[in-house]
Amino acid sequence: MSHAGATTAPDTTAGPPVAAGGSGRFWSSRRVPAGIVAVLVLAGAGLLLYDVASVRAHRPAMRWRRVLARQLAERHLDDTWVLAGAALAAALGLWLIALALTPGLRALLPMRRPHPDVRAALRRDAAAQVLRDRAMEVSGVRAARVRVRRRKADVRAASHFREPADVRADLDITLTEAIAGLGLTHPPRLALRVTRAARKG
Repeated sequence: MSHAGATTAPDTTAGPPVAAGGSGRFWSSRRVPAGIVAVLVLAGAGLLLYDVASVRAHRPAMRWRRVLARQLAERHLDDTWVLAGAALAAALGLWLIALALTPGLRALLPMRRPHPDVRAALRRDAAAQVLRDRAMEVSGVRAARVRVRRRKADVRAASHFREPADVRADLDITLTEAIAGLGLTHPPRLALRVTRAARKG
């Protein structure tokens, strides 16, 4: 099997060593969302701290804080703008929670671990290319399209000089072996569809 598209990384997960075998999904570091949140929190905290220090120094509060305080005091909880702001804050909070609880890196398919200290993954597009190449080796296959997801490998093939049922039977055997040969922790389920290729002219 070609090693193109495979990614290896040392296992830095805290805890006792894991026996060779399965490997969980890779977790994204998500530097961009974390950086954006950190910058926004730092800017907001800095601005608020400056305004509080200014008030303590017997200077008037910034206009934005006076306007915000007045709006919060005058507007009712069922006001459209209050509800819209609450909905936006809730959506942002749910998004951050989802980022914190989900691994990310959906393009990487974890591979079986031959050694506890080594983790490897195969890119989904590389896995799809391997399956497509194997499908095109089957006699009677004129064209093939492969899309690999985390749980399913969707294969669409077109046959020309052989019966679609015979081509499908050969493809089922070939692609099942190819999926097992990828060495994935959770091999995707094969979803195969074979149709007769349209005649040209």
